[in-house]
Amino acid sequence: MRLLIIGGSDAAISAGLAARQHDPSVEATLLVADHYPNFSICGIPYHVSGEVPDWRHLAHRTADDLDRAGLGIRLGHRATSIDPGGHTVTATTPSGDRVTFDYDRLVIATGAVPARPPIKGLDHLGPGDGVHQLHTMDDTFAFLNSLDQRHARSAVIVGAGYIGLEMAEALTTRGLAVTVLEQLDQVMPTIDPELADLVAKHLSERGVDLHTGTRVATIAAEGDRLRVDTDRGVHHGDVVLVVTGVRPDVTLATSAGVRLGERGALAVDRRMRTNLPDMYAAGDCAHTYHRLLKRDVYLPLGTTAHKQGRVAGVNAAGGDTIFAGSLGTQTVKVFDLVVAGTGLRDETARQAGFDPVTVATVADDHKAYYPGATPIHVRVTGDRATGRLLGAQMVGRSGAEIAKRVDTYATALAFEARVAEIADLDLSYTPPLGSPWDAVQLAATAWGQGPGR
Repeated sequence: MRLLIIGGSDAAISAGLAARQHDPSVEATLLVADHYPNFSICGIPYHVSGEVPDWRHLAHRTADDLDRAGLGIRLGHRATSIDPGGHTVTATTPSGDRVTFDYDRLVIATGAVPARPPIKGLDHLGPGDGVHQLHTMDDTFAFLNSLDQRHARSAVIVGAGYIGLEMAEALTTRGLAVTVLEQLDQVMPTIDPELADLVAKHLSERGVDLHTGTRVATIAAEGDRLRVDTDRGVHHGDVVLVVTGVRPDVTLATSAGVRLGERGALAVDRRMRTNLPDMYAAGDCAHTYHRLLKRDVYLPLGTTAHKQGRVAGVNAAGGDTIFAGSLGTQTVKVFDLVVAGTGLRDETARQAGFDPVTVATVADDHKAYYPGATPIHVRVTGDRATGRLLGAQMVGRSGAEIAKRVDTYATALAFEARVAEIADLDLSYTPPLGSPWDAVQLAATAWGQGPGR
């Protein structure tokens, strides 16, 4: 069976590996537009900071690993058209030639592309001018080259989401003066303002010049530097980095007739099938099923891409498996803080028909008498009527196992637990690492004792 996969990142590689594991006779070929298959885009900030000095280490697997797994990788092959009736895909090669590939089953894993906000000057300023977006390895090399060529000592970052804040840390670590501009009234719109305020304070403590509620109007060259005009003043930097989110890369698929779903992503069912025969889609180009909302949403996450790719690959190879769904579980490190969240917040939960109540608590990460205890700020959301857990958010110091603690809530959500049941979990304890009642349990108990219940 000839399986053709368009893409070379998380979903694409997972699809190829899963297909070969399900049926080793599958002939899996991947069309990779660039020359960096299976590279961790999430690791880019840590290469920029210098914490991962060799960019090659960002590869999840080497080319030899992929070859041994039986994947036929075609580097520099950009798919340009799909013929669903003829079961063929046309691509351009590194030399510019056109070549056609036949397939029995096709997986589209084209990922996402950076969103381009309506900023004057962004359309004609680019890497050569010191203005960058950051999503691929080629983007990374261009940005690092710009830092060197311009002898950059300052940077302006537009966007205070996950990548924006990770890059603020990375560039500060490199010794640059960093300004972050965010049009919303808080950093990280995926968490509640009360927790976002803690992150904003920490950024300021680490020397980042943060401006929220600030809309960027224009980016322009001004001598050897760049000028960024906003509705609340002017900022200058040697380089400008625009990281304001992503949108699904669907042009190739829609031109072949693939139907769109949530937020312009490719519509798939829980077996990752599109509306066209023998054609699947997975990863950041596709929408995803949400386990709590019981409907499709757009949640472009690496963890989701891996899981969707696996489902697409197994089913394309003749298996029958279903994508369990996503809860939007995420975590990010910002200097010495770690932020994590899973499930629903009040507004989304209310829109879904729940009666949400959120209660905030603060508890130490381990017993206070053991040196080094630090506070964990927790916000637990549950349904007032049923007591069902709906979501949780946490902020704490790096080393306080914030990411793993939020996974406790994510696991409970997956099994539709009530908030009260979290207090009954048999969690581990030793004074240097925790307490007899862990912070996640203390927060759950506080929710049960909160207002309205």
